[in-house]
Amino acid sequence: MVVEFLLVFPRKTIIPLYFRNSVDKISDKIVSFAPLIKTSFMKNSLFYCLIIFLFGSLTANAQHYEMSSPDGKLKLQVNNDKGLQFSLSKDGNTVIPSIIAGLDLNNGSFPGAKSKISKVEKQTVNQVIHPVVAIKSSSISDNYNQLRLKYKDYFSVVFRLYNNAFAYRFETDFKESITVNEEKCNISFPENTTGWFAFANRWMNSYEHIYQKLPVDSVTSKQTAQLPLLLDLGNSGKMLITESDLYDYPGLYFTGNDEQELQAIFPPAVKSEKKNDPKKDWGWDRTFVPESVYNYIAQTNGSRTFPWRIFAFADKDDELLNNQIVYKLAKPNVLQNTDWIKPGQVAWDWWNDWNITGVDFHAGVNTETYKYYIDFASRNHIPYIIMDEGWYKLGNMTERVPGVDVKAIADYGKQKGVGVILWCVWRTLDNQMQEAMDLFQQWGVKGIKVDFMDRDDQAVVNFYWRCAKAAAEHHLMVDYHGAHKPAGLLRTYPNVVNFEGVPGLEQDKWTDSLATPQMAVTLPYIRMFAGPMDYTPGAMRNAQLRDFAPINSNPMSLGTRCQQLAMYVVFDAPLQMLSDNPTTYEKEKESLDFITSVPTTWDQTIPLDGKVGEYVAVARRKGDKYFAGAMTNWEARDITIDFSFLPEGSYKITYFKDGVNADRNATDYKKVEATVTRNDKLSVHLAPGGGWAARIEKL
Repeated sequence: MVVEFLLVFPRKTIIPLYFRNSVDKISDKIVSFAPLIKTSFMKNSLFYCLIIFLFGSLTANAQHYEMSSPDGKLKLQVNNDKGLQFSLSKDGNTVIPSIIAGLDLNNGSFPGAKSKISKVEKQTVNQVIHPVVAIKSSSISDNYNQLRLKYKDYFSVVFRLYNNAFAYRFETDFKESITVNEEKCNISFPENTTGWFAFANRWMNSYEHIYQKLPVDSVTSKQTAQLPLLLDLGNSGKMLITESDLYDYPGLYFTGNDEQELQAIFPPAVKSEKKNDPKKDWGWDRTFVPESVYNYIAQTNGSRTFPWRIFAFADKDDELLNNQIVYKLAKPNVLQNTDWIKPGQVAWDWWNDWNITGVDFHAGVNTETYKYYIDFASRNHIPYIIMDEGWYKLGNMTERVPGVDVKAIADYGKQKGVGVILWCVWRTLDNQMQEAMDLFQQWGVKGIKVDFMDRDDQAVVNFYWRCAKAAAEHHLMVDYHGAHKPAGLLRTYPNVVNFEGVPGLEQDKWTDSLATPQMAVTLPYIRMFAGPMDYTPGAMRNAQLRDFAPINSNPMSLGTRCQQLAMYVVFDAPLQMLSDNPTTYEKEKESLDFITSVPTTWDQTIPLDGKVGEYVAVARRKGDKYFAGAMTNWEARDITIDFSFLPEGSYKITYFKDGVNADRNATDYKKVEATVTRNDKLSVHLAPGGGWAARIEKL
């Protein structure tokens, strides 16, 4: 046995890397020998051999590995002595003291306590990704260091370190299919860590919950925290946990445990669902509650990669606004032809309850009303309308309701340069997938809005992929509602252009507690990190809290008009709704013209300032035009917009700011035109629930 080591006593000494992590375990014993070593080390050959044997055994069996991010600020330490355990530091400070991870399969636990690593592979990648749908930017820098540890038992774990994120995932290479009983991910955190928790029910979840800021160690085993999960690490900034490349597997959640850790938990595989009675149960065609479940979370291919577990970091809150790690880690685009995928804005019917006026026909779910929406969209260069719930007989998408001719509507839209997107219930679509998709393509429909999944167990996650693939084969874009968080699917199938999974503006139809200004300045840092969100902004009736009333057929928004305008700049949404009705928009032409001038995809996103739950300010670029938006919670505040993001030259700026009386009447605003350069700064006052929105063009 050849042994190399350096002994310097007492504790906290300089020693070789391969048994550095073992010092704490044996240091007390070593230190107790220090006087004897000092006097007898070179004299007593027997003692010398004992020391050689002690450290030789440690170093021969220890499996410890280190890796750093490209800039050296993040450092990973992996220990495989007794199962897989790793820790992470940032700028020399421990941000994750310990993660214990592994898979419990039907053929054993991996890695097991005695599993040994047979091969170590290291790789550095520095490339540029050009997304099909440019959600935040038209090019994405993808620079990371990778460590792959291959075990002897058909199992690997892969680590990636970026300058602003860390991720890991498992890989298996079994010939037969496997059953995943459990995936372990137990995370310990620095003392006093707090987080923004959104708790869900087990296991029905539409991802439409209020965030609560709580100490991590207060979370109990009865609570289920959905992702993304944002954590406050004090002086070390923020850390956000989420996942990517989720397929043929359930979504990841966290719960508390007795060790004051967060522990991974997953929806179990569903054995049976509660029976729905079409005559008695509302939602009989869409809400399928698990009745019985299996004692495992997935049955899947034995040779596969598993979802990435992501830990992203930000020194400043606004750095979260431009982090695209979820997209980077997703499986690349599988479609050969993507020219037909054309994101854009949509005139939406359901939020405004088809409540148009000044027409000579009865407004509602009928052909005349949808032609009216198409005329409105065409006049205002809006590329799509949505036909939401009501166009087909529930339970059968091939049977239209009286008064609705989808093909005639789609043909009329084609004449006017406006595409039609159809709403449908997920289970009905799944039952009629081929027949329905063929029919949609025959009608000339451009996309589908698929609603009410409200689960992310393995079977329902698989539906997302099955639907995306079938839609792509029929050249249909997809907008998922009643959905789980985005987790990479929209890179693999770029025809998936939006996800709900957010407490959006629809909530203002029935409550004042969800779609609030507070939520509006929290979502960009947490939910939007995972991917675009179909919040559906655009309300023209706006109210301060004291004046607000939830009215289903004539709804209003909480917060000011300018906050609604700013959402079109701040929120990621390649397929972006105009939620109010055409009659109302025509009366608010200044606001409408600004909204329809805002792109839905971007060449560049530039965070300007912000703090989670308090305010947000961001700039965007599309070609040579720039847009900027800012929003605040219920607290009025003054912020400064620094135009140093502009290139050299003079620019015309058109901006909308909260009116002097917006704190009393939330519809009050002022439109201003001016000239700016990159050397200018603008002081902006935001009313309670207020906003500011700007378009900037080269002179």
